[in-house]
Amino acid sequence: MKPPQGQRSASKARRPQVVRDRSGSRAPKHREIGLGGIIGRIAAVLLLGWSGGFLWFSLTLPDPAPIGVRTDAVVVLTGGKGRLKRGLAVIEAGSAKRMLVSGVDRITTRKQLAAAAGVRKARLDTTDLGYEAVDTRSNAEETMRWVAKHNFTSIRLVTSAGHMRRARLELSRVLPRSIAVLPDAVPVEPKAPSIAAEYSKYLLRRAALSMGEA
Repeated sequence: MKPPQGQRSASKARRPQVVRDRSGSRAPKHREIGLGGIIGRIAAVLLLGWSGGFLWFSLTLPDPAPIGVRTDAVVVLTGGKGRLKRGLAVIEAGSAKRMLVSGVDRITTRKQLAAAAGVRKARLDTTDLGYEAVDTRSNAEETMRWVAKHNFTSIRLVTSAGHMRRARLELSRVLPRSIAVLPDAVPVEPKAPSIAAEYSKYLLRRAALSMGEA
């Protein structure tokens, strides 16, 4: 026996409707992406960008500058092996008239610094010790004051290859554009963890400067 017309209409209304695309096949259901999924995708994009940038950073580390290239002065940033010896070699080659060692510990004397470098104290006669800097930012500010005091127009910057970009970034913030800076990376084999740390610091500092932080 057929159900009454009213019951057939109600039964049809309760049946789930299947959505089909124009070709007649069933359209796939799309899952809604939750907050966790969105955060995960953003993190993946950021990680991919960081990895690509790190590859560029590590493959394009600066090289030592030819020791015969002349500048008014040489600036050595403390904190790594071979930097002071490189600065002294530049002075002895006659490629700079004076040297600043920026970021010297306040309790370190000229005699102690010479002993640490394995040279006689007399070799530091044309060297000024900077005791005010405690990080790369204050290295740049200390260098700026020293350059202005001596009216130098060009400097050779000595630091590690991984640190060079961040050091130059800070110098570009405080030095007049008329001051030429020759990057001279110390030829020490860099290690991946330290390069990764330097790259991250460089990115963070660039971001801070782009947002107007001094």
